[in-house]
Amino acid sequence: MRKVQLSRRTLLRSGPALAAAAALGGCSSSSSDTPEPGPSAAAGPGTAPGTAAASAASYAMPAETARHTRTFMAWPALEEVWGDQLPAVRQDIAHIAQAVAQFEPVVLLARPDQSDAAQQLCGPSVEVVQLAVDDLWARDTGPTFVTGPQGLAGVDFNFNGWGNKQTHTNDGQVARNLLDKYGIKRIQASVTAEGGALEVDGEGTLMCTESSLVNPNRNPGRSRDQIEAALKDLLGVRKVIWFQGVAGQDITDCHIDALARFAGPAVVALHRPAADTPPDIWSRASDQALQVLHDATDAQGRKLRVVELTEPDATRIQGQGKDFLATYLNYYVVNGGVIAPRFGDQAADDLAASTIADLYPGRKVVQVTINAVAAGGGGIHCSTQQQPEPGAASSSATPAGS
Repeated sequence: MRKVQLSRRTLLRSGPALAAAAALGGCSSSSSDTPEPGPSAAAGPGTAPGTAAASAASYAMPAETARHTRTFMAWPALEEVWGDQLPAVRQDIAHIAQAVAQFEPVVLLARPDQSDAAQQLCGPSVEVVQLAVDDLWARDTGPTFVTGPQGLAGVDFNFNGWGNKQTHTNDGQVARNLLDKYGIKRIQASVTAEGGALEVDGEGTLMCTESSLVNPNRNPGRSRDQIEAALKDLLGVRKVIWFQGVAGQDITDCHIDALARFAGPAVVALHRPAADTPPDIWSRASDQALQVLHDATDAQGRKLRVVELTEPDATRIQGQGKDFLATYLNYYVVNGGVIAPRFGDQAADDLAASTIADLYPGRKVVQVTINAVAAGGGGIHCSTQQQPEPGAASSSATPAGS
């Protein structure tokens, strides 16, 4: 995993953030399905009148393979974040939105004064909706949707700029404002997290990293067991597989969606470094995750099959920057398809597309070049957030091609 752009996705090495990262250096990792009693997911600070307290026991987060009603995305707004790369980043977001729109409706959130330009660049296949945003990372700023007998709800995970590392005046309100706009029940979490930190199989299992959740920049004073208990209640899972991750090296503190993804029942896709990549903290994180997965079982008690997705050769990619985030793992599963990145290493791009097609039989793999977004340390999955169809949690193990 490689990160770039100090102003956006790379952590400034000073002050409280660095101290918090250092405090996490010794995290251990394992899987757990019987944590010590922790907090229930009661409504957190700032709960608005009428907001649902998150006793979410009747809700569950569906797997990404479940049917979607639509995909939400967001328009990057701030030149102070992206500098002279902002036009290229917007072009990448338009290309991702157009690719997703081949398979399902796309709603792009944009500031009112930028919505016309966004609509013009994205074209008629994408619906642009006026809503104040700061940046493009809809996976993290938007709600995480859950379904149950009462229908659809969205969990507001109290986005705080990945531990107050980036401005989030508007992004901190995106989940609340989006759910209000669409009349969807809001569940305010008692923990702080981001959608990119959470990976479920739809059958009771969650994967996540300690570095991005058991971190004082999100959840000060909370133990792993307490955070786990809250996540189980909020997402309707029974077992959590924890990886150590890497704290303090990128703005997300190593989100799971750039490390390991569920690709089906008891199947995990894992990011792996290229053969010529010198050992570094990211390759060690992947090695540690591989070791955890070797011994882990899911909530059904099944051993996990691991499929490796190897990054491209850094000398052959088209993107620029020594810390370019060149991982194929940050793909996005849509209705009938998978939207995956393309980096310019033809052999690696082709192998990744073939591997993803094997992982998701019956779905069409569409590759999109995202050099500007990747140079900002993110990917396709980071920029998208699915709204599942009501009842999707009970059918999230449906075969991929359905």
